[in-house]
Amino acid sequence: MAADQRPDDRLVATAVAAPWGPVHVAVSDRGVVAVGLTTTREAFEAGLEARLRRPVRWIGGGEARPALLDRAATVLAEALAGDDSAGLDALPLDLSDRPAFDREVLAAVRAIPRGETRSYGDIARAVDRPGAARAVGGAVGRNPVAMLVPCHRVVAGDGTLGGYGGGWWGDHERLLELKSSLLAAEGVHLPRSLPRGGRGR
Repeated sequence: MAADQRPDDRLVATAVAAPWGPVHVAVSDRGVVAVGLTTTREAFEAGLEARLRRPVRWIGGGEARPALLDRAATVLAEALAGDDSAGLDALPLDLSDRPAFDREVLAAVRAIPRGETRSYGDIARAVDRPGAARAVGGAVGRNPVAMLVPCHRVVAGDGTLGGYGGGWWGDHERLLELKSSLLAAEGVHLPRSLPRGGRGR
């Protein structure tokens, strides 16, 4: 660590196995700063360094992991294996670099119970910004801690899947398949689109 770098400037990261490939997770001394569901290690690291202006230290499988990173990786692994009591919502987050509006939106999204969904309009109303569904969608799309803030539970107002991932690495179809599979694991099954002539809620 550089002489002028405080302990809480450190970022450490590791990878957790998932059915579709490695999931990357990074923490500061205060909480989880990023979870990348579909990123390559290189893209995850580059995005983190650009966002937080701090280097990332990777912890391999044979190395001892700092306590918070170990806890986050263990909980993610349990959740990815289907344990619905894994405790994702109890992991501390460090979103101190995010705008206040984004933090407010992400807190409302984190409160969505497992097995339930909310529309972007629902979240806008929850943060006392009725009519700001588009802005809410932008904040949800910028979510840096997927699964810990379950943005897969935010769906279109017509009851279809809506989008997923914002600027995440990966093609549109792959991201929608991932969103659908995460919801299905919670007992929620939604169409990608309505039949022609269908009506939304």
